[in-house]
Amino acid sequence: MTSTSVRKQLQSLRREIEHHNYRYHVLDDPEISDADFDALFDRLLALEAEHPELVTPDSPSQRVGSTPSDAFAPVEHAEPMLSLDKCTTREELINWEARCRARLEVESPMTYACEPKMDGVAISITYQDGLLVQAATRGDGQTGELVTANVRTIGAVPLKLTGRRVPRIVEVRGEIYLPLAAFEAFNAAAAASGEKPMVNPRNGAAGSLRQLDPKVTAGRNLSFFGYGVGRFEGDWQPRTQTEVGDALAGWSVPVNPRRARIEGAEQCFDYAETLLVERAGLGYEIDGVVIKVDDRAQQQALGTVTRRPRWAIAFKFPAEEATTTLLGVEFQVGRTGAITPVARLAPVFVGGVTVSNATLHNMDEVRRLDLKIGDRVLIHRAGDVIPKVVKVVPGHRGEQEITLPSACPVCGAEIYHADGEVVARCSAGLDCPAQRKESLKHFASRLAMDIEGLGDKLIEQLIDGGQVESPADLYTLDAETLAALPRMGEKSAANVIAAIEKSKSTTLTRFIYALGVREVGEATAAALARHFGDLEELLAATEETLREVPDVGPVVAEHIHTFFAQTSNRVVIEALRKAGVHWPKVAKAAQAPLAGQTWVLTGTLESMSRAEAKAKLEALGAKVSGSVSAKTTQVVAGPGAGSKLASAEQLGVPVMDEAEFLVRLDALATE
Repeated sequence: MTSTSVRKQLQSLRREIEHHNYRYHVLDDPEISDADFDALFDRLLALEAEHPELVTPDSPSQRVGSTPSDAFAPVEHAEPMLSLDKCTTREELINWEARCRARLEVESPMTYACEPKMDGVAISITYQDGLLVQAATRGDGQTGELVTANVRTIGAVPLKLTGRRVPRIVEVRGEIYLPLAAFEAFNAAAAASGEKPMVNPRNGAAGSLRQLDPKVTAGRNLSFFGYGVGRFEGDWQPRTQTEVGDALAGWSVPVNPRRARIEGAEQCFDYAETLLVERAGLGYEIDGVVIKVDDRAQQQALGTVTRRPRWAIAFKFPAEEATTTLLGVEFQVGRTGAITPVARLAPVFVGGVTVSNATLHNMDEVRRLDLKIGDRVLIHRAGDVIPKVVKVVPGHRGEQEITLPSACPVCGAEIYHADGEVVARCSAGLDCPAQRKESLKHFASRLAMDIEGLGDKLIEQLIDGGQVESPADLYTLDAETLAALPRMGEKSAANVIAAIEKSKSTTLTRFIYALGVREVGEATAAALARHFGDLEELLAATEETLREVPDVGPVVAEHIHTFFAQTSNRVVIEALRKAGVHWPKVAKAAQAPLAGQTWVLTGTLESMSRAEAKAKLEALGAKVSGSVSAKTTQVVAGPGAGSKLASAEQLGVPVMDEAEFLVRLDALATE
């Protein structure tokens, strides 16, 4: 490109980024997703890196408090930041404790560390030799965003740890939040100046933390509570979660003053009830109580499941409710053709956000509620869950009936009900543009083929423009075609093509999951891959054979068999394989060399990512766990390994370094 065309492209990119910055940070009304914005910013950084002579002082890349390449760079967590299972009743809490005691084979009531569940932004802050060196958001649990410069501006976060026995390296985990006083002051000032107010304290905290200019973050009066640690190095070995909290407090890290050490689930429930009464006077938003098994050895013995620790649970407070008017009902089409009624509501503030839509699930739910357009309705919102209509308010009834359309609202195809199902579906399958779009979004998603840069808007453009009809068509695209699309430049187009090419090398588990078979999630896809070993055997499997797979019942077996029996799906699968999509051979579960073994990965691997190492181990039949216990077969420890390595040494679990791991993989590959 000539310098003139590059300059024009840079000017256009900068204007577009500043426009979206204003929509997101000032108006709190974004027009594009975070991923689309990040793609724009990456395009700017890449173009400026190629033409540094054209970088200007007013470029968005120069607003960061460090070098442009460090702006919200990805950070892989040394140990995953896990989500929590939840409960809402005394009975559910007692049942959770019973499961923990049964797994640990203990009869006496257990001891727990309890504290308020903050409604803010989870953060990981790493200290080296006592000094703050890195801060990252939770992100997807595996990878977060680097926000060190912004976190440094938060007065409650210590820049240096003090006190006794501070580990040489320690990752402090906690919650950044916006105090209610700061939230109300910001909104009062926004109203006075005619600017848009924050929607709620949680979103206010998230938006403030992710400002490109740390000075803006500094002016938002954010605060912080620490609640735990991730990776750490040194001779400090806390025995309980309470000791962790005490150590944090001793190192000058603020911890919640309401935290408590409690015996038994019954007392935990009483603690939650008390906190619920005190909730309004705390000065910050909470949505429940976090309850953790106090003994860290018991935590490790309990382990994790599906990215959630068995040793902790969130007791969620009752959802907030509000009344509003049902203005209308629209029908949406999902990936599997499901027709879902969505309530359009007069906007109402509930559960910390302004709500204008609510799910109605299906027409049976509409009939159960005896719902009519114009009704005054009670809506219910729990945390981040989509609001739902609970009931019609008596004495405020509408008159217009709600009826299921006879044809798909997107493609016009007939709508049908399958036997035994309450959900209505569009009969067009992938001939329906809505189903094609949702299927392709699923295919390209991170847990499926992981095609970076192929976002929702780009997929919609490709389908609407006729360039793509099935996943196989992605592999026929070229950079010239993509670059011709609105808001796509040559560099961005080249990056997407490179990501599509990279996705050709995948795993059988990811490929099965990406196909979008009904009710086949990531875990079921992995079970299918381990059981059958290759795609051909899966394609030939009968329903009876499919039922032999762990966790696959008659309904799921029927869905899988029906999917692979359809000629159109077989054609797409064959086209994908001809396009070069491939995966390493998977040993059948019964024949796999590591069948029945549990491995743990910790620290940083230099020759491959931990995700790649996990895929290789699973292909050999191993289960890869996120925690070390006495049942762990082997730990692979790379540089930076912390508490998991210490646990392995304490429990006598074998440990190998990366070099030994690679030798073992090579040996297994030749067996």
